Amino acid sequence: MTGTRKAVAAGFLLPALVLLGALVVYPVGYSVHRSFFDQSGNGFVWFDNYAEIFTDEAIFTAVKNNAIWVVFAPAVATALGLIFAVLTERIRWGTAFKLVLFMPMAISMLAAGIIFRLVYEQDPERGVANAVWVGVHDTFAESSVFPRARPLPVHPLESGGGGSFVTREPAAVGTPVLLPLVGVAPANMPSDAKPAAAPAQGGEGEVTGTAWLDFTRGGGGQPNAVDPKELGLKGLKIEAVKDGEVVASTRAGPDGSFALPAAADGAQLRLPADNFREQYNGVSWLGPSLVTPAIIGSYVWMWAGFAMVLIAAGLASVPRELMEAARVDGANEWQVFRRITVPLLAPVLSVVLVTLMINVLKIFDLVYIIAPGSAQDDANVLALQLYRSSFGTAADLGVGSAIAVLLLLLLVPVMVFDIRRTRRERRR
Repeated sequence: MTGTRKAVAAGFLLPALVLLGALVVYPVGYSVHRSFFDQSGNGFVWFDNYAEIFTDEAIFTAVKNNAIWVVFAPAVATALGLIFAVLTERIRWGTAFKLVLFMPMAISMLAAGIIFRLVYEQDPERGVANAVWVGVHDTFAESSVFPRARPLPVHPLESGGGGSFVTREPAAVGTPVLLPLVGVAPANMPSDAKPAAAPAQGGEGEVTGTAWLDFTRGGGGQPNAVDPKELGLKGLKIEAVKDGEVVASTRAGPDGSFALPAAADGAQLRLPADNFREQYNGVSWLGPSLVTPAIIGSYVWMWAGFAMVLIAAGLASVPRELMEAARVDGANEWQVFRRITVPLLAPVLSVVLVTLMINVLKIFDLVYIIAPGSAQDDANVLALQLYRSSFGTAADLGVGSAIAVLLLLLLVPVMVFDIRRTRRERRR
């Protein structure tokens, strides 16, 4: 090239170089410089800001959480993308399936964060995750009937230990047993509960009685007496206990009435604690112990489709002759997948994995939106801590700049690996 052409080339490159210097080189250089100064920017503190990253509990938690993110989020998203890409090749409606999985990529991190903040709501009536979890739990474990129900001091019941209640006097055939309770809002009573039945003597050889909510809406009524507006405690479990052993048990009907066989004569009637334990409200997804895995789950929901599309594109270029030859030689589908498909897809898998690793090192939006204020310290990551340290009334730009430099240092090895891999691929 002549000197004139070099000058023309430099002229064309100059605007790009100016923008690169203004938007990348200068901010990086200034951040490194600022990281050696104190909060005011006037005092030179050497490496004190970097030392604070590993001594301050909140910042060190962010470092640990970033390590968890880098290890698990890209690996899980890539593994799911690989599985989906391989499976969708074998179904007729694979394209539609890929479209559905890729759709989360069309929404922003902000929108995804809002969606999953609602998904992870603790209240099963609002949070989808807990609605499903509670539904599965209640299928295999019996729910409590009347949580927080209890007797009053004037009632013929006393504490039996462990959350249960027992009658003060033994039951007797021919003498109706009264089991009044309070502490349940009438609106929370079973929908098919009926007005409580007046205590009546049962058949010969039976211990009978009534269990009811001894509370009249609007006031009025007498304690230990069944009033017309009071409802029966349908489903309340009642046990007859003699010498520490349960000899009979039953449940109250819709009107609260119950009957026990003659074996209950002379036994104390017990209302076991299962009647009164708190209803299962699911898992605290956004609590301190699960908030990071929960947010990683939302990230995987968004990016597994991205991984699937890239891997599917690489899978389309894999020679089918190799797979067919392996099958002819007797290899099963798992062996074909493990020994042929995965090795041939290794370059694509490394691209996806590196891309996601770079992406998770900068994760901010999902953590900031999904994690509630009470659990944000437990879900903290470096990008979020960079924001918290650099802005606000107690901002410390020295520490914020040190965190930014640390993020850069964590990204550099991944970028170097990616550049070297790209060059090796070009040589091939």
